[in-house]
Amino acid sequence: MLINLHVKNLALIEETDIDFTSHLNILTGETGAGKSILIGSIQSALGGKIPREMIRHGCDSALIELVFHTDNSVVRQKMEEMEIPFEDGEIIISRRITNNRVINKINDCSVTVSRLKELSPFLLDLSGQHENQLLLKPQNHLKILDNYGKTEIISVKEEVRQLFQQFQDIEKQLREQNIGEEERLREIEFLKYEITEIEQARLKKEEEEELEELYSRISHSREILEACSAIHELTSSNAVSAESLLGKAIRSFGDVFKYDDRVQGLMEQLSTVDGLLNDFNRDLSEYMSSMEFDEEVYIQTETRLDEINRLKAKYGNSIASIMAYKEKSADRLETLLHFDENMTKLKEQREILDRQLEQKCKTLTKLRKKAAAPLAESLRNALLDLHFQDVRFEIAFTENEHYTAEGRDQICFMISTNPGLDVRPLHEIASGGELSRIMLAIKSVLADEEAIETLIFDEIDTGISGRTAQKVSERLAEISKKRQVIAITHLPQIAAMADAHYLIEKIYHQPDLSSDGRRIRRRIGENAGRCRNYQHRTGQCQRDEKAGVQTVCTSFLKRIHAATKSR
Repeated sequence: MLINLHVKNLALIEETDIDFTSHLNILTGETGAGKSILIGSIQSALGGKIPREMIRHGCDSALIELVFHTDNSVVRQKMEEMEIPFEDGEIIISRRITNNRVINKINDCSVTVSRLKELSPFLLDLSGQHENQLLLKPQNHLKILDNYGKTEIISVKEEVRQLFQQFQDIEKQLREQNIGEEERLREIEFLKYEITEIEQARLKKEEEEELEELYSRISHSREILEACSAIHELTSSNAVSAESLLGKAIRSFGDVFKYDDRVQGLMEQLSTVDGLLNDFNRDLSEYMSSMEFDEEVYIQTETRLDEINRLKAKYGNSIASIMAYKEKSADRLETLLHFDENMTKLKEQREILDRQLEQKCKTLTKLRKKAAAPLAESLRNALLDLHFQDVRFEIAFTENEHYTAEGRDQICFMISTNPGLDVRPLHEIASGGELSRIMLAIKSVLADEEAIETLIFDEIDTGISGRTAQKVSERLAEISKKRQVIAITHLPQIAAMADAHYLIEKIYHQPDLSSDGRRIRRRIGENAGRCRNYQHRTGQCQRDEKAGVQTVCTSFLKRIHAATKSR
């Protein structure tokens, strides 16, 4: 259940806090007051896209924070899989938006957007203003049916998906190998040439690195010898060298070390330095003696590196890549040399997969048809409760010509909203108001099958009024007995059923004035989304301290009281 929504510096909203109740929460207000921004902020917090332009003008960042409380074992398992701490059933989701990046956190653990999207379906179901239009696309009807019967369908559907992927792979291999004889022979000769060229090079894994080191050393041998000679001159070659000077320094101590132990220590250090310098000069001399420029070795090294670089330009950017290319070419050559046998084998595999896929698709179709009957009946009953007169609802099945990852089923919701008329596809006859009610019916039916604790409806009253609106309100109230419902509405019939009613207002602040009386700026929308909690049924209007709500009685409240009495 969604406990709290906190929004700061988002669009019109300077800062607001909303505490939601466990049953029916209704948000009302004038058009443009910020209702949909609040609902949109919930969607954004759960992984929806947040444009940088949504940051409130003059601010560096925006913040959206959701607090959930749940005892759902499925959610607990999901949190454990994501390795996120989960104590006392509390989940805090936050997204901070800056000009440079978006910081996402779950229970103070940084997460990716994909993780937010992965978790969100387990926490709430949000029906936006445009989701009703999804009902006009028959391809979405299959998803609704599968969600209804997912207990039995999900495992078989996954098996179909895996078999279809294997089937697609075999089909791809058959297409790639289905070439003419002339082209096949030409490719065989080309592959043989490439493989032979690589094999004749006799490449070794670490060869290039060793050759590069040798080539660099030979190429710069003259500079190296000049540097070494200069160093040798300074350290050991003359009377003023470092070696000679160290010897003089040691002798200068004479016998004075006998009189002070600390002097003896200093002399020992100097002797150590002298010994190290002698070792250094010996090693340097040996190195200089070995440094001879060999023209033949230089040419061989250069030629070998040129050969390796030529092969790299054709087959890969490293010796490892070249060898991998050779192995791939060898596999392809083997396939082409045994073309007939491979084609026969692939066709046999395809036939086996085709039979398996056909059988699994038939099983999946049976399960879907089994789920379709109770779903259609449940939806019909829900539609009757929503003031559809003599409504008929059916789910029609057709078969795709080819396999898909979803099986071979195509389904379409069929409906008749008037007595005496045959059922027709939903997208052909449903009006905007009817779509809203049908979506509500679907959500209410699916809610009984799923463990989602929170349902959110944005503009649930689109295209309805009068008695129909009253039926919708009763349906929302019925759903809210089992789970939390949050809805936006403009209709008093729906608002009157609320357990908690929030009036969303846009507040225009007085302009700031300078000392000379000139208007400097006009701040619009500050504290937009301020919530006022009305207790309709008692006629009391109490202040909600946390949301900063003031006691107000308006004509709107009077209209709600009137609607309540009319019930």
